[in-house]
Amino acid sequence: MKRLPKPFEALPDNALKWRALNAQSSIFYAGRKTTHIYFLETGNVTLSRWTEDGHEVIIHKVRAGEAFAEAALFSKKYHCDAMTKSASMICAISKREVLASFENDQRFALELTKRFSEQVQSQRRKLEILAIRKADERVLTALADGLLTSDIKSFSAEIGLTHEAVYRSLAVLTDQARVLKDGRGQYRVSPKGTL
Repeated sequence: MKRLPKPFEALPDNALKWRALNAQSSIFYAGRKTTHIYFLETGNVTLSRWTEDGHEVIIHKVRAGEAFAEAALFSKKYHCDAMTKSASMICAISKREVLASFENDQRFALELTKRFSEQVQSQRRKLEILAIRKADERVLTALADGLLTSDIKSFSAEIGLTHEAVYRSLAVLTDQARVLKDGRGQYRVSPKGTL
């Protein structure tokens, strides 16, 4: 049995459904009745909405270790689509059981509120990073925040720059000794970079 973080680990086993999904698997669609919130153990999931002319707008890229579709707790329908972008392991968590535990277990309610609050803070920080206009400073700030967790293309998409712009910024920052290159696609902020 997989393990969930606090407070989900306190839920009964029948409230949890683990699913191994391939890339491009749908988890839920906008407009469908809400029955679960979700936890991503491994892989990548995007939450998207669609414009009237059929263009996808990614509203969130879920990272391993995050819960998602939290709004489903207090909504009758999902407000977006959720799709895996790589092979992923998720846990569907019963909305009914979460609400019951929230109502009947003060410790569960506090832990869940804390977890969701931390996720909101993380998202607000990402918005702050996206608001930085100068590419070099955006890349440096994102590196300092630990957002380079896989490859440069994924990192670029997460911070709203083309991968070419990120490579140029990394070259400039490395030349300025504000960033150190540890290997192919591996960078870290140098002590000079934090000045």
